[in-house]
Amino acid sequence: MTEPDKVKQIIDIMSKNGWRITEQRRTLAEIFVKNDGYLSPKDVYDQMSVDYPSVSFDTVYRNLRLLSEMGALEQFYFMDGGLKFRGSCTNHHHHHLICINCEKTLSFEYCPMEQTLNLPGKFKIVNHRFEVYGICEECQSEQALQTTV
Repeated sequence: MTEPDKVKQIIDIMSKNGWRITEQRRTLAEIFVKNDGYLSPKDVYDQMSVDYPSVSFDTVYRNLRLLSEMGALEQFYFMDGGLKFRGSCTNHHHHHLICINCEKTLSFEYCPMEQTLNLPGKFKIVNHRFEVYGICEECQSEQALQTTV
């Protein structure tokens, strides 16, 4: 999918949720399309304030949370880095392995929610997220090199 298509996808999600599409919101979508990694609210604010010096951090943060609720962004909590966001993978259902060292993300297709679950109180699941945090192969190799030197 091309960058313009990805921006359009995020814009379409905003529109379907009743948002008026402003240049600021278009810029917000472009920021996430141009960055493959995770962005903290401060990272996004710093990029937004270049073109829109009057934008407040609270406005940026609120928009990130709402875009996450809409499904346009995924949010992850990193132990050292706090809450971060990235563009959603909307083409199919999958989960993530996330390196706590370099923040590299690997997708995997196994979904533990497909197993038979004996949930209490007739609980009905309507949505879920599943992330596994660890250390990727490259970071493990670097750590092994550092300990042998």
